[in-house]
Amino acid sequence: MKDYYQILGVSRTASEEDIKKAYRRLAHQYHPDKTGGSDAKFKELNEAYQVLGNREKRTQYDRFGTVFSSQGGGGPSAGSGFEGFGGFSPGGFGWNVNMGEDLGNFADIFENIFEHFGGAPRRQTYTRGADVEIVQELTLEEAFRGVRRHIRFSAHVPCHVCGGVGYDKAKGLSDCTTCRGRGEIREQRQTFFGNFAQVKACPTCRGRGEVPVASCTACKGSGRTAGTREVELSIAPGVDDGQVVKLAGLGEAGEHGTGSGDLYVVVRVKPHTAFRRKKNELFTQKNVQISDLLLGKKVELTDISGERFSVAVPAGWNLREELRVPGRGMPRFGSSGRGDLHVTLDVKLPKHLSAKAKKLLEELEGEV
Repeated sequence: MKDYYQILGVSRTASEEDIKKAYRRLAHQYHPDKTGGSDAKFKELNEAYQVLGNREKRTQYDRFGTVFSSQGGGGPSAGSGFEGFGGFSPGGFGWNVNMGEDLGNFADIFENIFEHFGGAPRRQTYTRGADVEIVQELTLEEAFRGVRRHIRFSAHVPCHVCGGVGYDKAKGLSDCTTCRGRGEIREQRQTFFGNFAQVKACPTCRGRGEVPVASCTACKGSGRTAGTREVELSIAPGVDDGQVVKLAGLGEAGEHGTGSGDLYVVVRVKPHTAFRRKKNELFTQKNVQISDLLLGKKVELTDISGERFSVAVPAGWNLREELRVPGRGMPRFGSSGRGDLHVTLDVKLPKHLSAKAKKLLEELEGEV
């Protein structure tokens, strides 16, 4: 690859004026009609200046090390491997290729080409409303029972004046003056592959061919205003901390009557003083007398619903084990049944013993 900057004796940051001066000086020095001139050197200087003296060609050369041109044969484009595209002009699709000088964007080019195979340009839609996320705190008892709440939050809502369409319905719509009601416009694009006559959706009417005669003054044509959403929230029993409840279509209103986003409710369950939760299982502690363990008695417990019940403790129960009570845990969210309650028994030792109690313990020690 030829270094045109080196040929002209300038740096890559040289200004247009510096390049022009260098070319004139060297061209005068090596002109074939002068003594000591060189036809080959003069052609090389001319080739370098044709590129570096042209802003677009210089940009291509700096980026790709070559220049893409519609001209075949010699010159900067020779050997680039793209000459075969010169003058390519398939008919019937509304575009022509004449090897332009701007590489352009490949993705846009191919998208535009294939758009013609699919018929009319795609109609542009307005953006759907944004999703909204809010947090709701529940007690463990509320998570057990499930809750119904009336909640309020700030969000964009459909305009109450125009009903969300963004214009005065009484005055209606008229043909777009930009595209004359066609919904599409044609524009020329210069790309790496050539000049394209591109048909695209009209940016004024977004491909609809019509525009409002008068925009709604309340929402300034957007179809929505800042307001407050009010929602009846229902959370089923058994919901867990961090669980997300989705309410479709109850988020931010979209523009011009497009769909609303969704509402996501993040549940936070507060810690409980008596129970610890792990999924559907509940864990608690119960203070008992040492005699309850030795003799095997029933102990009174209260579950998360507030219901009291009794459980028999087998004689000689190992304090390292949990007492498991089936069906006394949390409800299974979205299903039937409940988890279990796990009870850790904690022996409450007396601070003082009477003489009689000491004597009985001494006798017991001899027995065991």
